[in-house]
Amino acid sequence: MNATALAVGLCLASAAAYAAAAVAQERLARAAVARTTRALLGNGAWWWSAGLNAAAALLHAAALRYGPLTLVQPLGALTLVAAVPMGARGAGRRVAATEWRGTVATVLGLGLLLLPASGPAPDDTLTLAEALVVSGATAAAIGLLTARRDVRSGLRHATASGLASAVASALTQTVAVAGGRGGSLLSGRVLAVAGLVAVFAVGGMLLSQRAYRGGLGAPLAVVNLANPLAAAAIGMVLLGERLQGGPVGLLLAVAGALAAARGVLLLTRTAPGGGPAEPAGSPRAAGRVAA
Repeated sequence: MNATALAVGLCLASAAAYAAAAVAQERLARAAVARTTRALLGNGAWWWSAGLNAAAALLHAAALRYGPLTLVQPLGALTLVAAVPMGARGAGRRVAATEWRGTVATVLGLGLLLLPASGPAPDDTLTLAEALVVSGATAAAIGLLTARRDVRSGLRHATASGLASAVASALTQTVAVAGGRGGSLLSGRVLAVAGLVAVFAVGGMLLSQRAYRGGLGAPLAVVNLANPLAAAAIGMVLLGERLQGGPVGLLLAVAGALAAARGVLLLTRTAPGGGPAEPAGSPRAAGRVAA
């Protein structure tokens, strides 16, 4: 089995675990028990979802050992494919037509992004200085996204979660590739980067937990859109990764980004229960906000 096929297989297993964790997190986020961090830490179901996230992260880290960021990250969209029907089944309802259209558009868009992203196994890694700069810039962006707290902050928290997960993946690839070359896993750079991985991985999970209070589909779609785009930017700017296919590959990437954005927009129009979302000024929507 070549490196690309192995990376794809590991991504599939990772996406299934992430989907199950996302469904569990969304249920907790909509329950009163999940309103505070202290309540989460005392809840067994949350630790179960955290374990699923950890298993998914390990599979994802293994995939990053064999595939570039621009290949591995877009495959995270498969989490959305699995999570939307799993969430609907858990809620005892059918997947709404708008949810299907939004999911398909998002996944097809990310698939178009994936086509020009297939490249060789990763070779370059982040230096400690680059890792610190990327981490600092991402932390600042997350701070700006989550500074305001209102009833519509779910998608901002989802964007912040996607950014945190993308940086965690880029840093994880540095640890995996550096260790795979026969280098010491106990070197100062590897240990420092591993510490940053832990911070962003846990932060991304907590941010997604907050984002899921308004439902599953739209926040998860935003996470799966922000994550590969941010990771691709890191890969191309700092790791020497390139889109394949020249101008045609660039056009595919742009078309994919537009299709994925359309999918996210469709998912934002679906209420958590599966029906169409209420207009912001409607009496029912106002009632939900008051509650």
